[in-house]
Amino acid sequence: MERKLANKGVILITGMKKNIKPNVMKSWDRLMLRKRFIIETVFDQLKNISQIKHFRHRRCISFMGNLLVGLIAYSFQSKKPSIKMTRFDKQVLMQI
Repeated sequence: MERKLANKGVILITGMKKNIKPNVMKSWDRLMLRKRFIIETVFDQLKNISQIKHFRHRRCISFMGNLLVGLIAYSFQSKKPSIKMTRFDKQVLMQI
């Protein structure tokens, strides 16, 4: 499956199990894999609290309107999760 996705230009980033041969991973991918819980929390809040849901819209304008209203509602939340960046993480970002 990973090869099929790679042929289409999609890179699959997952954690490695102990019994699987280690794979070389870019530093940005390793950093985002460590921050995966926070990223999934934000996605969950966008879908459930801000009511951005995945369903078929009849027109593009209704899709964009729903997305925009959900993002505005998310921006007004008083407590939003954020990714804490260490000095090392910032150095990695500067190298990319």
